[in-house]
Amino acid sequence: MKKNNYFSKTWVRALIVTLCLLGVVLAVSAYVVFFSAFSAEEHAVIYVREGDTADDVYRQVSATAHPRTMTLFRWLCRAKGYERSVRPGRYDLGGGIGVLTAVSNLRSGAQTPVMLTVPATHTTDRLAAKIARHLRADSAEFARAFRDTLLLDSLGVTRATLPTLFLPNTYEVYWTITPRQFLWRMKRERDRFWEGEREERAREIGFTPEEVCVLASIVDQETRYKPEKPTIAGLYINRVRKGMKLEADPTVKFAMQNFGLRRVLRRHLDTDSPYNTYRYAGLPPGPICIAEGATIDDVLHYKPSDYLFMCAKEDFSGSHNFARTFAEHDRNAKRYAAALNERGIR
Repeated sequence: MKKNNYFSKTWVRALIVTLCLLGVVLAVSAYVVFFSAFSAEEHAVIYVREGDTADDVYRQVSATAHPRTMTLFRWLCRAKGYERSVRPGRYDLGGGIGVLTAVSNLRSGAQTPVMLTVPATHTTDRLAAKIARHLRADSAEFARAFRDTLLLDSLGVTRATLPTLFLPNTYEVYWTITPRQFLWRMKRERDRFWEGEREERAREIGFTPEEVCVLASIVDQETRYKPEKPTIAGLYINRVRKGMKLEADPTVKFAMQNFGLRRVLRRHLDTDSPYNTYRYAGLPPGPICIAEGATIDDVLHYKPSDYLFMCAKEDFSGSHNFARTFAEHDRNAKRYAAALNERGIR
C-alpha cells in the first residue's frame, strides 16, 4: 500500500512539473509572438488616409514594416474589430513594438507625432507650402485657412498680422492636424511666449507685442549678424520715436515681393505699398517675415544709442556702419555703393 502511495505521489509531482514547464513554454511563446518586435525596422511609418480600408492598411504594413507575423496581425485586427473602424493617422510600427501594441495603436488612433518645424520664412504662403509637406492637409488648405477672415478674427489677428502668431521652432503635432487646429495651437504657443515678462517689457518700451514682432522681422531681414541686432533694434526705435520714416531696405524687397534683390536702387523706393518704409512713415502693417524668438528678445532688450542711420560695411562682412548724422551716413553709403559697383552688383 505504501509503495502505491509513493508512485502516486511521484506521478503527481511529475505532472505538476510537466504542467509548470508547459506553462513556461506557453508563456515564453506568447511573449515572443505577441510582445517581441513586430518589425525589424527601426522606423516603419504608415499613413492611413480618410477612406482607407483595412486591406489598404494591410498592404502598407506588409510593404513598409516587413512584419514577422502578418497572419497573426491580420487575425488580431479582425478579432479586435479594427476592420470596422479604420482611423486615419500616421503610425510608426517599427522601433521594437509588439504586434499587440501595433494593433492597439491602429485601433485606438494612437498616432506617432510629427516633429514639425515652423521656419523663419518670408510669407505665410511660403509657410503653408513648407509645413504641408509633413501633414495630411495640403498647402491650398493651409493657404485658405490663412486667408479666412472669420477664423483670423477669432484668433485676434488680421492677414497682415498673422505672421505674429508663429514662432520659429519645432513642435510635436499629429499628422492629421487641421489648418484650423494648427492655427489655434500656434496661438497657444504665442500666448505662452508673451505672457508675463515679455508682455510687460513691451509696455515699458511703448510697443504692443505685435509691433515688437514687426520691428523684429525688419531686424531679422537687415542682418544675420546677431551681435548687432540689439543695436539695429535701438536705431529703428529711435526713428519711430522721432517720427522719422524707417527707410529700411528689407521693407522695399517685401513690398516688391522680390526677396532675392541684391541692391535696392532709387527706382525701387517708389514702389507704392504700405510696407515700403521709404514712402510711408511708421511701422508697416505687419511683419515682413516670421521673426525669430531671439530677435524679438533683442528688440525688447534693445541697445540704447543715438544712432539714426546704418549702412552695410563695404568689406561685406555682414556687419554695419552706424551713424548719428546724415552727413556721416552719406559717407558710409558712398563707400558701400563703390564696393557694390566694384563687384558688379547693380
